[in-house]
Amino acid sequence: MSITAVTGTTGQSTAPQKTTPLADPLTSKNTFLQLLVAQMRNQDPLQPQDGAAYLTQLAQFSGLEQTVQLRDEVASVREAVEALTQVVQQTNVKET
Repeated sequence: MSITAVTGTTGQSTAPQKTTPLADPLTSKNTFLQLLVAQMRNQDPLQPQDGAAYLTQLAQFSGLEQTVQLRDEVASVREAVEALTQVVQQTNVKET
Protein backbone atom coordinates (compact mmCIF):
# COMPACT_ATOMS: atom_id res chain seq x y z
CA MET A 1 0.00 0.00 0.00
CA SER A 2 1.34 3.43 -0.81
CA ILE A 3 0.24 6.86 0.30
CA THR A 4 0.43 9.93 -1.92
CA ALA A 5 0.62 13.55 -0.85
CA VAL A 6 -2.34 15.75 -1.82
CA THR A 7 -1.20 19.25 -0.97
CA GLY A 8 2.03 20.82 0.24
CA THR A 9 2.46 23.32 3.06
CA THR A 10 1.73 26.21 0.68
CA GLY A 11 -1.61 24.72 -0.33
CA GLN A 12 -0.37 23.96 -3.84
CA SER A 13 -0.65 20.54 -5.31
CA THR A 14 2.56 18.50 -5.13
CA ALA A 15 3.78 15.55 -7.14
CA PRO A 16 2.72 12.17 -5.76
CA GLN A 17 5.29 10.70 -3.42
CA LYS A 18 5.33 7.03 -2.63
CA THR A 19 6.12 5.90 0.86
CA THR A 20 7.59 2.60 1.83
CA PRO A 21 5.10 -0.27 1.98
CA LEU A 22 3.81 -1.46 5.33
CA ALA A 23 5.80 -4.12 7.16
CA ASP A 24 5.14 -7.70 6.21
CA PRO A 25 2.50 -9.28 8.49
CA LEU A 26 4.77 -12.28 9.02
CA THR A 27 7.25 -9.97 10.71
CA SER A 28 4.47 -8.79 12.99
CA LYS A 29 3.53 -12.41 13.67
CA ASN A 30 7.08 -13.28 14.71
CA THR A 31 7.34 -10.12 16.77
CA PHE A 32 4.06 -10.94 18.49
CA LEU A 33 5.29 -14.41 19.42
CA GLN A 34 8.62 -13.09 20.70
CA LEU A 35 6.85 -10.53 22.87
CA LEU A 36 4.43 -13.14 24.23
CA VAL A 37 7.26 -15.54 25.13
CA ALA A 38 9.29 -12.73 26.73
CA GLN A 39 6.23 -11.70 28.73
CA MET A 40 5.75 -15.26 29.97
CA ARG A 41 9.42 -15.65 30.90
CA ASN A 42 9.65 -12.35 32.75
CA GLN A 43 6.42 -12.38 34.70
CA ASP A 44 6.51 -12.31 38.48
CA PRO A 45 6.02 -15.91 39.68
CA LEU A 46 4.30 -14.65 42.83
CA GLN A 47 1.79 -12.62 40.79
CA PRO A 48 1.32 -14.38 37.46
CA GLN A 49 -0.71 -12.75 34.74
CA ASP A 50 -4.39 -13.54 34.58
CA GLY A 51 -5.20 -16.51 32.34
CA ALA A 52 -7.89 -14.49 30.57
CA ALA A 53 -5.25 -12.02 29.40
CA TYR A 54 -3.25 -14.85 27.83
CA LEU A 55 -6.37 -16.22 26.16
CA THR A 56 -7.07 -12.76 24.74
CA GLN A 57 -3.55 -12.55 23.34
CA LEU A 58 -3.77 -16.03 21.86
CA ALA A 59 -7.10 -15.14 20.24
CA GLN A 60 -5.46 -12.07 18.71
CA PHE A 61 -2.63 -14.24 17.42
CA SER A 62 -5.12 -16.70 15.94
CA GLY A 63 -6.90 -13.81 14.19
CA LEU A 64 -3.56 -12.60 12.82
CA GLU A 65 -2.76 -16.06 11.44
CA GLN A 66 -6.15 -16.29 9.76
CA THR A 67 -5.73 -12.83 8.23
CA VAL A 68 -2.31 -13.74 6.82
CA GLN A 69 -3.69 -16.98 5.38
CA LEU A 70 -6.63 -15.13 3.83
CA ARG A 71 -4.26 -12.57 2.30
CA ASP A 72 -2.20 -15.35 0.73
CA GLU A 73 -5.30 -17.06 -0.66
CA VAL A 74 -6.63 -13.80 -2.13
CA ALA A 75 -3.23 -13.16 -3.72
CA SER A 76 -3.27 -16.59 -5.37
CA VAL A 77 -6.81 -16.03 -6.66
CA ARG A 78 -5.76 -12.63 -8.05
CA GLU A 79 -2.80 -14.24 -9.84
CA ALA A 80 -5.09 -16.89 -11.35
CA VAL A 81 -7.54 -14.23 -12.55
CA GLU A 82 -4.70 -12.21 -14.09
CA ALA A 83 -3.39 -15.32 -15.89
CA LEU A 84 -6.88 -16.13 -17.16
CA THR A 85 -7.33 -12.55 -18.35
CA GLN A 86 -4.09 -12.76 -20.33
CA VAL A 87 -5.21 -16.01 -21.97
CA VAL A 88 -8.57 -14.48 -22.92
CA GLN A 89 -6.88 -11.38 -24.33
CA GLN A 90 -4.47 -13.50 -26.38
CA THR A 91 -7.38 -15.58 -27.68
CA ASN A 92 -9.29 -12.44 -28.68
CA VAL A 93 -6.25 -11.07 -30.50
CA LYS A 94 -5.81 -14.32 -32.49
CA GLU A 95 -9.48 -14.34 -33.49
CA THR A 96 -9.38 -10.83 -34.98
